[in-house]
Amino acid sequence: MADLDVPQSNAFQVSMPDHVVPESKTRDLDKLLLRPGNLVGPDFYPGPDLRDDIRDYVRILVVGAGGLGCELLKDLALSGFSKLDVIDMDRIEVTNLNRQFLFRLEDVGKPKAEVAAKRVMERVSGVEIVPHFSRIEDKEIEFYNDFNIIALGLDSIEARRYINTIACSFLEYEEDDTPRRETIKPMVDGGTEGFKGHARVIMPGVTPCFDCTIWLFPPQVKFPLCTLAETPRNAAHCIEYAHLIKWPEVQKGRSFDPDEPEHMKWVYDEASKRAELFGIPGVTYSLTQGVVKNIIPAIASTNAIISAACALETLKIVSGCSKTLTNYLAYNGGEGLHTEVTDFERNTDCLVCGPGILIELDTSITLQKFINMLEEYPKLLLSKASVRHGKHSLYMQAPPVLEEMDRPNLSKPLYDLMGRVQKDTLNVFGTMLKNDEKQATSTKVRVVFKGADGVADMDTAIGA
Repeated sequence: MADLDVPQSNAFQVSMPDHVVPESKTRDLDKLLLRPGNLVGPDFYPGPDLRDDIRDYVRILVVGAGGLGCELLKDLALSGFSKLDVIDMDRIEVTNLNRQFLFRLEDVGKPKAEVAAKRVMERVSGVEIVPHFSRIEDKEIEFYNDFNIIALGLDSIEARRYINTIACSFLEYEEDDTPRRETIKPMVDGGTEGFKGHARVIMPGVTPCFDCTIWLFPPQVKFPLCTLAETPRNAAHCIEYAHLIKWPEVQKGRSFDPDEPEHMKWVYDEASKRAELFGIPGVTYSLTQGVVKNIIPAIASTNAIISAACALETLKIVSGCSKTLTNYLAYNGGEGLHTEVTDFERNTDCLVCGPGILIELDTSITLQKFINMLEEYPKLLLSKASVRHGKHSLYMQAPPVLEEMDRPNLSKPLYDLMGRVQKDTLNVFGTMLKNDEKQATSTKVRVVFKGADGVADMDTAIGA
């Protein structure tokens, strides 16, 4: 091949004519937000103002900064959202690095939320991400009400149900049991397992919530205790023996915390001893975490695909640039690019997202007696209940500082605490016994006071 008659330093330089304007960084986003279309929502008003409003005013909370959470933060930042928060209680481990692309080896041991926020802000200009290194349960309920949409990148059914409970608690209903639009807190959820994944849109009161479709999640694998105690056959049996049998036996009532490294290390050490005793190979610290915390295997490409679907649905909800997913997308990469959309129906009797149970009370009943009643009410059987009326806390079981502040309300008539209104709705949080298991849940209770009349100011009544 003949040599090119071009100086080596300029061989790969391409000059751009002066009249050519570089393409906008928001070119693809502009195609969705700046022009009309046939599939847009009824409230879609195209134009640069819409794009700017999304950038300046819309707040998104990303729950989880793992494999899916990292992808979500990146995708949302590149989709025009500049005000993001992320919450995660975990620290980075070496085993995370193969799929959680925002983390590096030098980040091991640091909080996931803080590192993920820092990395995305370094790469996407103009984006502000506030990290929260904490448990989702440690945040006050009103914290979640500050966001327009909650995007979930979780690997736990319990955590999903908790966020679902919080989002549904903000929902209010009209007299005809139709949800008030301004109180709907949308959620976009993604989940992956190997080459499979799902994306779903949850509009409380409109689409099914997690509790409406809890049957979608397969039951967790449980081992007979006799097998664990007498004839373990694999590494998982040894781990569950240490977790379910040895820990209660040795620790004498001390609660096991799967997110406490010291507790997990203890279970790993005991499982290793038992595996050695029975000649069973394969017990590792990462497997111990996987068995105890029911961690599901993840593949980076699946996370990327599901995150893209979730980010797009988030953009649709806030802009109306297209109709949203109705309401569940299943992806199976093991069968090629196989996707299927399903429209699940909402359970109108759902205790979490429904209008609530109707209870008739006497005006003299105290808050304490009402809480005691919830434990015996057939449809609820709700123990350790916390009670809210609108944005006001009547009694919260936790954290301790709130419990101490609300304790004087227990002896006051519920009728007075609710502002002496004849009927209204309470949000109740607690633990419900279901299928022989205790589950954290919330529900709405529509209270009607017999023979009540007159309305007083709620702030005055609560402060009395």
